[in-house]
Formats: sequence, structure tokens, C-alpha cells
Amino acid sequence: MDKLLVTGGACLNGTIPISGAKNAALPILAASLLLTKPTQLHRVPHLRDVTTMIQLLRNMGLDLSYTPEKNRLDIHHATANHFVANYDLVKTMRASIVVLGPLLARYGQAEVSLPGGCAIGSRPVDLHLKALEQLGAQIRIEHGYIYASAKNRLRGADIVFEKITVTGTENILMAAVLAKGNTRLQNAAREPEVTDLAQFLNKMGAKISGIGTDTLEIEGVDELTGGDYTILADRIEAGTYLVAGVVTQGQVKIEGINPDLLTVPLQKLQDAGAVLSHGDDWISIDMRNKTIKPVDISTAPYPGFPTDMQAQFMVLNAIANGPSTLSENIFENRFMHVNELNRMGANIHLNGHLAICKGHSTFVGASVMATDLRASASLILAGLAAKGDTLIDRIYHLDRGYEMLEKKLNHLGAHIQRIKG
Repeated sequence: MDKLLVTGGACLNGTIPISGAKNAALPILAASLLLTKPTQLHRVPHLRDVTTMIQLLRNMGLDLSYTPEKNRLDIHHATANHFVANYDLVKTMRASIVVLGPLLARYGQAEVSLPGGCAIGSRPVDLHLKALEQLGAQIRIEHGYIYASAKNRLRGADIVFEKITVTGTENILMAAVLAKGNTRLQNAAREPEVTDLAQFLNKMGAKISGIGTDTLEIEGVDELTGGDYTILADRIEAGTYLVAGVVTQGQVKIEGINPDLLTVPLQKLQDAGAVLSHGDDWISIDMRNKTIKPVDISTAPYPGFPTDMQAQFMVLNAIANGPSTLSENIFENRFMHVNELNRMGANIHLNGHLAICKGHSTFVGASVMATDLRASASLILAGLAAKGDTLIDRIYHLDRGYEMLEKKLNHLGAHIQRIKG
């Protein structure tokens, strides 16, 4: 099992490009099940979750070729002949549940294992299933699998999600584009990755309006065709590198990202004392010779502060000049990195969904263990800010969601070595 050895003390400086967003690429890959013509996707990140989704689609009969060095995926033939998403693949990636909607919409049948992935809390699929039943699907759950059918084509409906769900919105959106009639989807997730999926579907021939709002209107069409599309830049990767610049008190510029995707995190970085500059597709942060100020954080669905940036900001707050609080309101089990950060010298106390950081901490290198994707990133950030060496185990989590992270950070002056296990 691979590990990362991080030697702290470097002041990061330089420019790096931002990769395509994992959370945008996965549902768009699943949407290839809806297409009838060849399609080429660009800026597809080379990540474990992406290769898992590609393998899942190939198992269903799709003809795909992936060129990692060019971040390009060619969909040559998108007709499935096998409608099962097996446990062996689904268990490693919760996002694989998004094949359910397109399979039902185009083929009228699906057999999908209940999902696995990072253990950061429950992400129930009941909201997906209830909405699909409103579209006319028949669903039962047996032996850990979802068995779904729609013999006479899905039909449009008015659907109101009881709570905001990103993958639920994506699943129903893909199901509704081929449903007969019109669908109104209310309390829909507004995340940029959902918007990217909707824009992709429209380019392929769907008729979706209200994109970017919490109410999506979908007029069903008979088929989607194909074409070219470029995946959205990864706002979480971008935010992670900006925080790296802050905690190492360096100067970092990221390219290929729209600053509007990071409005709230950028404001928090300014509140922490960073000097920010940006253009249409770049952001730079300067923290040289500045004191890190504490910032209070409360996670919320987009456009609020993203839960996927919570762990990274906890590193910032641990070494900030004063106390702060961090409230996690999305997942109930997303503080597993706290014990590892405390092992490195942080002073963080948990009280339910609230993390209280006393600040003024000095990180010291230690052997630590990653527990999920974003926790992995937080331990690397702590290692960069620490005195001495930090050895991070179970970094397979990291490889699920960050493309060439150690290479990019080393380009900025970090000292990170991958140790093959």
C-alpha cells in the first residue's frame, strides 16, 4: 500500500494548472449511457474513480478509449448490452449510483449495487428511488442490489426533493431527459458540477431550463446524440492548492479556473489574511510575511461553503493566530481527520457537529493515516506546514480525487515522496 512522505518547511511558490473536476466527470461519464452518437470528452482527470467508472461502463458494453496523457475520453459506441452495476466496482465509489437514472431512461431496466466509497457518513439513496418511482419506475431492493424497471418509458412528473442531494439531482436529471413529457425538479442541488452535467446534456440534445437554480424544468426528448465537451475545472482541487499557499505562507497561482466557482472559500481566505488577485480563469494568493487569522466556517450546499473544503480549512485554523469554530452540516461523520491532526500538534476539540480550534498550534511531523479523500489532502497540508517528516498511510483515498497532487505540489517547491508499498 502506497504512502506519502512529506517533509515540511518549504514555502510554496509558483503556478499550477487545475484539472477537470472529478465530481463533474463522473455523472457526465454516466450520461454517456444516454448517447446515440460518438462523443469526445476533454479535461477528464486521470483518477481512480474515473477509471472505475470507465470500467463500469465498459462492463455494460460501451466502447470507450481513454488517453490519460491528453485527459481525453472517446466514446465510440454508447449502446449498452448489460444493465448491471456489480458490487465489486460500486463498493469502491458511491458516485456509481448515477448510472441508475440513465439506464432506466434509455433501456428501461437496471440492476445496481447499493453504493460504497468513503466512510464519511450516510448518503441515503432513498431520495433517488422515491423520485424515480414518481417518474414511473418500479423498484425493489434485495440482497444489497437495487432492481429497477420502467417497461413503458419513464414519464415526466413534478418532483420536490425533501432535502438537497447532488447525486440525486444528477440521477433524476438524466432520467428525465428521455422521459415522456415534462418534469419539474424542485429543491435541486445548485452545485457547479450539476450545472456542468445539465449543460452537457443540453449540448447533446436535451431540453433543460433553470440551470444553476434550485428548480430545473426538463422537456423530455426522444434521444440524445453526441459531440465534444470539456469538463468543468475542479474547484475543490483549486481551493486545496490555495490553502496550501496560505499554510506555508507562500505565493501560489492557479490557472484554468473561474473564480466565481470559489466565491465563499476565497472570501474566507481573504478573511484569513491572504492577498488575492484573479482574472477570468486564474487566481493567485500571496501570504508571504503575513499572519494567518482564524476564520469561522459553516458548511452548506452550494453556494455556501463546501463540505469538501472543511478539512483543508481546519489545518489553516489549527495554526491561525486565535480560536475558531467549524460547523459540519452536511455529513455526520466528517471529522475523522481531527484525531490525526491532533497527533501532529493541533488543538481541536469536537462537540457534535462542531469543531473548536484553539489555534496557535505548531505542527510536528508524525505517522498518520488518511480516512477519506479530503482528509488525505488535509494531512498533506499539515505535513507541508509541519516541522520534520510526516508519513501518510492509506493514500489510495487521495488517488480517488486528486490528479498528480504530489507532482503539482513539488512543482511549487514542496518535498513529497511517494513510497510504494
